Amino acid sequence: MTTSTALKHHLQRLMFGTSLAIFAFAYSAQANETITDETPRLRVTADAYVDVTPDKATLSARLWEDTPAINQLAEEDQAALSDARQQLEKRAGELIRTLEAHGVAREAITAGSLNITPRQVHNATDNGERETLRRTRVERPVAIELQKIERVSEILDALVAAGVNRLEGVEFDLQNRDAATDKALIKALEKARHKANLMAKTLDTQLNRVMRIEETQSASFQPRMMAMSAERSNATGSSARQSEYRPGTIRIDAGVNVEWSLKE
Repeated sequence: MTTSTALKHHLQRLMFGTSLAIFAFAYSAQANETITDETPRLRVTADAYVDVTPDKATLSARLWEDTPAINQLAEEDQAALSDARQQLEKRAGELIRTLEAHGVAREAITAGSLNITPRQVHNATDNGERETLRRTRVERPVAIELQKIERVSEILDALVAAGVNRLEGVEFDLQNRDAATDKALIKALEKARHKANLMAKTLDTQLNRVMRIEETQSASFQPRMMAMSAERSNATGSSARQSEYRPGTIRIDAGVNVEWSLKE
């Protein structure tokens, strides 16, 4: 190879290396673009929600026994209270066995703490005077958790047949809350991005980097409660209730603020 040819190749390699260095510098400068307080920015607020169908239900009921209304010695009051408590425990056991006969697992049945509440009874005597008697209510709440909400009506019928004193309501919920709230949050973020792209395009600019993300409303929800009034009110213990329960949907709301820098 002649000297001139070698020199030519050397110059070509030098120019190629210089070009690579310039390109690398430009790329590095772009990648490490400095964002200052004067950098144009776009901030977007977005709210979104999802409606989900509940797949879990909790039925609440109460059992109670009242002692006779008395105005006598404390010893007799204690004896009546003991009898009421024993009768209540017997009924609670029968209720649990009835539910198990309907296929409800024992671990899905929660019998709450025993509550003892003194009550006053005002009574008119034969001579027209008013006397105040005392009785005590012994009460226990019961909750039944169902993973199949289509069984709600069946189990409510079983509760009524077992002689509960009150049906307090049905709470519809979700077995996997996190997955449902994630959907609402993702929808809010996607809406924020859509709004930002639309605004930037309309104003002949481009989004650059996300500078800040914050929730304005944490994705959460309250279980849907269906109240009912089914307290036994007559001697036969019958109670009116709805024959069918529709869980509807649960709405989950979410909100976000997202801030982008804009390309100058």
